[in-house]
Amino acid sequence: MDDSNSRNKIINLLATKSVNKYKVYDNTLDTFKRIKVILREFADDIKEELQDDLNKIPIEYTERNKYEVELKVAGDLLVFTMHSNVFQFPKAHAVMQSGYIKSDNLKSYCGTISIYNFLADSFKYNRVNDIGYLVGRIFINNENHFIVEGKKQLGFLFNNFANQKTENKNLIKIIESALQYAIEFDLLIPPYEQVKFVSVQEMNQITSSISLKTGKRLGFRYKAGDINIE
Repeated sequence: MDDSNSRNKIINLLATKSVNKYKVYDNTLDTFKRIKVILREFADDIKEELQDDLNKIPIEYTERNKYEVELKVAGDLLVFTMHSNVFQFPKAHAVMQSGYIKSDNLKSYCGTISIYNFLADSFKYNRVNDIGYLVGRIFINNENHFIVEGKKQLGFLFNNFANQKTENKNLIKIIESALQYAIEFDLLIPPYEQVKFVSVQEMNQITSSISLKTGKRLGFRYKAGDINIE
């Protein structure tokens, strides 16, 4: 094997692929920072609108760390997390068939910001068996273009990868759609057969709200029909 040829290939990969990934990471982190600001301002605005009801409807913005923030509104908790790594869409993904990606494969590398919905009480009472739901994922590339896969409006509002950029007006719409979905996504009573048995240990722990699993809809999973990206 020609050592100089191998070295040239490595240098070329570093100058293209690796540099591109750092650009994607920077874009994603910048977007996440702006999401934090929007969430903080959003929480303040809601508090102002609901001044007379704040004792009944808690509103709280919390920054856990560099890559994770929370917005608690009434009984719902939205958790926004940014992954520190960069990913590429699988070759079979519909995005990879678009002219936008085919014009430059480097555009298919994306950073990811995920939005999860939990019950606020799950964290308040440390109910470690409770489950949350992935509401949506934001994918951001080297040009600050993005798409969203997710539930309800999030699954079809933002699927134009070639023309959508991470402008604040778009981020606001994503946050509002995620919160609307979370509020409308109701807590359902689990089937009787699913909860009719309880162990002594679980019974002893009920007062600390740990063992009996609670979620808005038990058995929820993404299905192919739930995601609409073109």
